[in-house]
Amino acid sequence: MGTKNYTNKLIHASSPYLLQHAHNPVDWYEWGDEAFDKAKRERKLVLVSIGYSACHWCHVMERECFEQEDTAAIMNGHFVCIKVDREERPDVDQVYMDAVQLLTGRGGWPLNCFTLPDGRPIHGGTYFPKQEWEQVLKSLADFYEHKTEEAMQYATELTAGIRKLDVLVREPDAKLISKSKVYDIINNWKQNFDIQYGGYAWAPKFPMPNNWELFLNQYHYTKDLSLLEGVVTTLDKMAEGGIYDQVGGGFSRYSTDSYWKVPHFEKMLYDNAQLVSLYAQAYQLTGKPLYAKTIHQTLHFIKRELTHKQGYFYSALDADSEGVEGKFYTWTYKEIQDVLGDDAPLYGLYFSIDAYGNWEDGTNILYKTRTDEELEQLTGKHIADIELTIEKCNQLLLDARAKRIRPGLDDKMITSWNALMIKAYSDAYLVFGNLDYLLSAKTAADFIMMEMWQHENLFRIHKNGSTTIKAFAEDYATTIEALIRLFEASSEEKYLLFAKQLLDQCIEQFYDNEKGLFYFKSHQDSQLVARKIDVNDDVISSSNSILAKCLMQIGYLFDEDKYHEICERMILGIQPKLEKHPMGYSNWLQVILFKYNGFNQLVCVGKEANNYLLDLHKQYLPNKLAVVVYANSSIPLLADKQVTEAVNFYRCIDKSCGLPANSLTDFWHHINNQ
Repeated sequence: MGTKNYTNKLIHASSPYLLQHAHNPVDWYEWGDEAFDKAKRERKLVLVSIGYSACHWCHVMERECFEQEDTAAIMNGHFVCIKVDREERPDVDQVYMDAVQLLTGRGGWPLNCFTLPDGRPIHGGTYFPKQEWEQVLKSLADFYEHKTEEAMQYATELTAGIRKLDVLVREPDAKLISKSKVYDIINNWKQNFDIQYGGYAWAPKFPMPNNWELFLNQYHYTKDLSLLEGVVTTLDKMAEGGIYDQVGGGFSRYSTDSYWKVPHFEKMLYDNAQLVSLYAQAYQLTGKPLYAKTIHQTLHFIKRELTHKQGYFYSALDADSEGVEGKFYTWTYKEIQDVLGDDAPLYGLYFSIDAYGNWEDGTNILYKTRTDEELEQLTGKHIADIELTIEKCNQLLLDARAKRIRPGLDDKMITSWNALMIKAYSDAYLVFGNLDYLLSAKTAADFIMMEMWQHENLFRIHKNGSTTIKAFAEDYATTIEALIRLFEASSEEKYLLFAKQLLDQCIEQFYDNEKGLFYFKSHQDSQLVARKIDVNDDVISSSNSILAKCLMQIGYLFDEDKYHEICERMILGIQPKLEKHPMGYSNWLQVILFKYNGFNQLVCVGKEANNYLLDLHKQYLPNKLAVVVYANSSIPLLADKQVTEAVNFYRCIDKSCGLPANSLTDFWHHINNQ
């Protein structure tokens, strides 16, 4: 089973996930008219099976079901089968994920949804073992053949339910939620903190960077130490846990337990990008060496394993290698001894390694459970000397690990995820001043501007020299946000001007004036059975909340009220949902806090202004744009700031500017004492 005796239509796909299924005995189709036309001609139901290349349970279901000839025969006989890479087509994934969640109360991948020939869903679920899957197939085929009218009625009702999920009830004369209400929401939210291990008091644990960024914001405004402690505990435990690759850097997607010990070993670009940005903010605030180490090591991992020679970034590394989850990352005690020799006992003490294994089949996950003080007491060595030994050992293990069979690489380039990485590199540069970080950000941004911008449209996917799939609102939003940050880091106005061009096009192609929000798909693209509006802040913030931030920033930089007006309408539109389910709206809450606490525009002007760029970003200040001007500018906020030999520092809050300061010390003193 699973040999290359079979070849289906996915052999022509570019997606690594689809290509994984190209030799299944299932007659898979790519998403498109061909499959649905066939279903209509043959009066068959459609199976839309959705996953992604690094998904462990997707691989399991493929081995158990899709590689099996007897199971494939049932699928081919009664259904038209479509495979979808959710990372290429998040629009398709959104619709059918909503359907499955309405049907079962839960979602995840693999996502398997059955539809009528017109695409309307009637049944679905996630992972199915072989016997259950075959029973579902037979039952649905029989149901559709003998109760066609009932199936059509059910699809009509389910599709209406999906569409209803995006209905926003806008109150007439609605007003912005009060500041005290926002503070109450956050105070209630923090009751869920796991004060011992970080994150929230349940498992599995996902990093959720936008949540902890919100709490850092709120700590800045209120000095509520419990918020800072919640963030610091979480970031400490993640950086020391098994979710973090202690040898090579980078985070896995989530922890299966409450301790950040046992990860789901897939490594996603979007997680690592956002976590670099989060740790950079936390380092600004705390100065903790652990955070600097985590950022540098993670960026080395990105450079080493997820960067194409043209400077853009790959999408993911698989959880599995040689068919075993985590095999690439775990170690037996003997392997540790063989590589490290005399240093093995110290390394084992540091990373909680057990001779019998601390995980499955005698293997060890590397994670730190002892404090520095405990390590010093147990070894009689100073922690600085211990860390030097650990660093040397990590390099030896990294070299040894490089000889193993590697996890699969998803080598497609996704615009939105690359944008998150551009922002991460820009954030890291502004904190540490490493010019290599700035160069990486600029190279990737230039690739997007040259290769992903075609025929006056932004595109989402690039692989093997081909650019495909028009961009979604998520791609526009994250790219605009990244380019604004890169403008702050580089002072190169081409990035900001392109960001504004993208924002204007996004308004034209995605904005719905009646709803006051942006659709996920462009008005110009073919629509699915339901048109989605992305407002929930998940692991990646929603396209609408990111766009709200960008509208505010572009509005101040270009002094155009229309951007502020759209931002205001967006906030008022989502408020009813926010007040009912605040934990899905962390990025929105940041935008609202910006409105209540003022948005700083910090400008350093003068022929030598660039020397002060990093100083302008040294302090943690969440509600700010900070730029330097050392030549005449076309940007309205900057155009009237005269460039002279003397360096001056300007601070504007919202639409009010103060007198310039000629000393950076006086400038920060004024900001910090208001």
